[in-house]
Amino acid sequence: MNNGTPDAGKWLYELTAELTPPMRSITGDGVRRTLAAVRDALGPDIPFALDEVATGTPVLDWTVPKEWNVRAAWLAGPDGRRVLDIADNPLHLLGYSMPTHTRLSLRGLRPHLHTMPDRPDWVPYRTSYYTETWGFCLSDRQLGELAAGKFGDGEYEVYIDTSLTDGSLTYAEIVLPGVSSREFLVSTHICHPGMANDNASGMATAILLARTLAQRRRRFTYRFLFIPGTIGSITWLARHGDTVGRVRHGLVLTGLGDRGQPTYKRSRRGDADIDRAAVTALIETGRPHHVVDFSPYGYDERQFCSPGYDLPVGRFGRSQHGEYPEYHTSADNLDFVTAGNLGDSFGILLRMIEICEQDRTWTNTSPFGEPQLGRRGLYRSIGATMDRRAVEMGLLWVLNLADGAHSLFDIAERADLPFDTVAGAADALAGVGLLTCPDEDDEGSRDNLR
Repeated sequence: MNNGTPDAGKWLYELTAELTPPMRSITGDGVRRTLAAVRDALGPDIPFALDEVATGTPVLDWTVPKEWNVRAAWLAGPDGRRVLDIADNPLHLLGYSMPTHTRLSLRGLRPHLHTMPDRPDWVPYRTSYYTETWGFCLSDRQLGELAAGKFGDGEYEVYIDTSLTDGSLTYAEIVLPGVSSREFLVSTHICHPGMANDNASGMATAILLARTLAQRRRRFTYRFLFIPGTIGSITWLARHGDTVGRVRHGLVLTGLGDRGQPTYKRSRRGDADIDRAAVTALIETGRPHHVVDFSPYGYDERQFCSPGYDLPVGRFGRSQHGEYPEYHTSADNLDFVTAGNLGDSFGILLRMIEICEQDRTWTNTSPFGEPQLGRRGLYRSIGATMDRRAVEMGLLWVLNLADGAHSLFDIAERADLPFDTVAGAADALAGVGLLTCPDEDDEGSRDNLR
């Protein structure tokens, strides 16, 4: 399960199925149950830390909200039959609904009912995090049945057993130390209930990436975040001013299992190494894909890329949020995602990471004239099964541009050679002492931002 193989896809699909159903939101016991499932899927050998941040805590320009918990919620018709129940679908309850127990006519109930008239059989996902109200989501066809009197004439009973109390916001971190303290940040949101692509697929893929990287020698330190959307990344940033300056690469994961083409959204910088690695990995697939420029709309990349931080964090998924009809609806189910696409997304992500791990800024130890390569056996060591001309040009370009100022990305682009050819040439040259690379931890890092 360490690449985009069918076995990886099958494992990811099964875990996505497990992570999809629970009722959860940006706070509460649903989040904690989800994180307990994440911890179990990671296994006992991977360090897993929970953080609880109290209601009312200032976080940047925001405040940690009250904790929301749900015990039950249903709507019954005048004849006593249940019209809908969150036990059947967590999307039926408007997220962060206030506790309510009342009886209303259909006319009085109607402002609290949310549907999608253009998709009459689907239930929408709606929330009201920061406005105190309540509501239900149902299909437009169900609403039509109410209007037609299917459940009788008279008042409907509303029962919403929730609580909004002082509590905490919960998120989890995994830190896998590497040779360098420089960090590779991987973030995924955990707050969406009952939807497979957005974002049980992101959680499952992050778990498999962590499990895979835990078994490898790591150049970077990897930090995985499992956080509620928006308020989670803002909270983490507010509390980790000593960490953000170490982030050298970052990815936000969401929507990884649908049938759309792989899509990468660039960081705010636009030319960060993670941006270049993503483009390289996608081109290597030889299949259609999309690369889109940064915009301040989307998922948590917009927090990591806010101007005060400007972290090199991009986003990877398949179909763009809001650009497929199943987005934020009950149609985002296990039929909407496939094992093959989950495995494919995982393989592309792992390749992005491998490219970032390989990239270096080398310095030629023999820069005066061209060193004699033949007597060092370099052509034979890396050229036996490769195009001889590409091997030779890779060696020569690396030697010429390895001046401590050009990365392997820079050299590959300048030489118009595949990244792996250039990386292989650098490894071979370093193996015979013709290249050196300074200790990355000795290189200057950005000052802590807060």
